[in-house]
Order: sequence, then C-alpha cells, then structure tokens
Amino acid sequence: MLRFNMVLLLIVICCALGTVTSQHKARKLFQALEAEQDRARQLDVEYDQLQLELSTWATHPRIEKIARERLKMVVPPPVRVSAAAAAAGGR
Repeated sequence: MLRFNMVLLLIVICCALGTVTSQHKARKLFQALEAEQDRARQLDVEYDQLQLELSTWATHPRIEKIARERLKMVVPPPVRVSAAAAAAGGR
C-alpha cells in the first residue's frame, strides 16, 4: 500500500510540475505576443507618418518649385502655348 501511495504521489508531483511549466510557457508566449502587437502598432504609426511625408514631398507646389529652381524650367508664355496647340491640331 505504501508503494502504491508513493507512486500516486510521484504522479501528482509530475502533473503539478507539468502544469506549472505549461502555465509559465503560456505566460511567456503571451508576453511575446503582446510585444509583437506593440511593435506592429508602432510600425503602423511609422507607416502612416511615412505616407504623410510622401504626400508632402509629392505636392504640386513643391514639384513646381523644384522644376523652377533645380531644373531651370519656366512656364511658357500663353502665345507660344496657343501657337503650339494650333500647330499640333492642324496636322
């Protein structure tokens, strides 16, 4: 009878250790999941900021300013534009 009780006690101890170990692993995995979700939220915020920056860089006034300053482009006079349109339409 003593041997049977010792075997049962050993089984109970093993089950208790298994339960504690599995709970510990579950908590660690949950912490890792929360950390990754936080990182995903940070990346979403960064992506939104980059989209806003991209839209700022691609605005029409900025492109026009760069065309004038760096590329030395100018808006053609209206006479030249209408003459070129008439010449292209006459073909």
